[in-house]
Amino acid sequence: MSRSERDHKVLLSVIIPFLNESSVIDMLFEHLLCELKKLDMPYEIICVDNGSKDDTLGKLLAWREENPDIKVISLSRYFGKEAALTAGLDHAAGEAVILMDPDLQDPPELIPQLVHKWREGFDVVYATRRSSGIETGVRRVANAMFYKLFNFVSEMPIPMNTGDFRLLDRRIVDILRSLPERARFLRALSTWVGFRSTAVLFDRPARPTGKSKSTSLFLWGYALEAIMSSTTRPLRVWTYVGFSLSSLALLAACVLILRTVIFGQDVPGYASTMVAILFFSGFQLISLGVVAEYVGRIYREVQGRPLYVVDRTYGLESAARPIEISRPGTA
Repeated sequence: MSRSERDHKVLLSVIIPFLNESSVIDMLFEHLLCELKKLDMPYEIICVDNGSKDDTLGKLLAWREENPDIKVISLSRYFGKEAALTAGLDHAAGEAVILMDPDLQDPPELIPQLVHKWREGFDVVYATRRSSGIETGVRRVANAMFYKLFNFVSEMPIPMNTGDFRLLDRRIVDILRSLPERARFLRALSTWVGFRSTAVLFDRPARPTGKSKSTSLFLWGYALEAIMSSTTRPLRVWTYVGFSLSSLALLAACVLILRTVIFGQDVPGYASTMVAILFFSGFQLISLGVVAEYVGRIYREVQGRPLYVVDRTYGLESAARPIEISRPGTA
C-alpha cells in the first residue's frame, strides 16, 4: 500500500522545543494550526518546554485546553536543544515527524510541501534556506563558515544552509531513537542514517518578535559540540600538523648546521629561540585541548546518565513509543 493510499491512517507529529518563547507562542499556533488543518490528516503537536523561566509552560497549557492535539513535555531543567528534540522523538507517535523551531523563522506554511515530498516516497525532507534571515552580517558569515568547516572535517557532510527544520519518516525516527550516544547532533545523525532524502527551498523570514537565545558564545559551543560529536577527524588533523611542524623543524636544523659549519655564521640567539618555543608550545596546548574535549565526551558516555529528565507530561501520560524498526517488504 502506497503512502498516498494510507494517508487517512497516518498521524503527523510536529516537535517544537521551547525556551523562554512566551512572546511568540500565540502567533506560532495561529499559523501552525491553520496549516495543519489544510493537510486533512490526524496530527499531534509535541511541545517540549526546555526549562523556561518565563510563562512559556503556562501558555502552552492554555493552548492545550483549547486543542487536545497539543501535547506538552516539561523537562526538569534546561538540557540543551538536542536533548529537547530527542525527548520529542521519544514520545512522537507519527508515521511522519517534523522538527521545527518556535520562532516562526521555520515557517509553518512550508509544512504542506514537506508532507508532499514525503508522500512522494522520500524518507528525509530538509528545509534548505535560500536566504538566512539572520540579522547581522557577522552572524551570516559565521553561519556559512560553520557549514563549510563541518563538511570539511566530517566523514558525512550535512546539507548547506539547513537547520533542524525537516521531516523524518517513522523508520528514521526509530533508528535515531535506537542510537545510544548522548552527544547528539541530529542534523548529522539524520544524514548518517541514509535513505532517500530531498530538499525544499525557502527564504527564511526574520524573527517577528523577541530575541534569539543563541548568543555568540552559545553558538561557538554548539558548533564545537556538533563537530566533535560527529567526527574524530580533528584528532587526525593534529597528527598531520605535528608531522608537518616536525619536518619544518628538521629542515630548519639542517639549515642552521650548514650555515654554521660551512659559512661560519652564528646561530640566531634568544629572540628566535623564544619565538620557536612559544609557537610550538601553543600548538601542543591546542592539540591537548582537542584530545581533552574528546576525553570529556567519553567520560559523559561512560557515566550513562539519561539525556534528559522529564518533570511532567500533558497528554502523553503513556510511556514513550517502543522502538520498532521495520523494512519495506517484511512482515
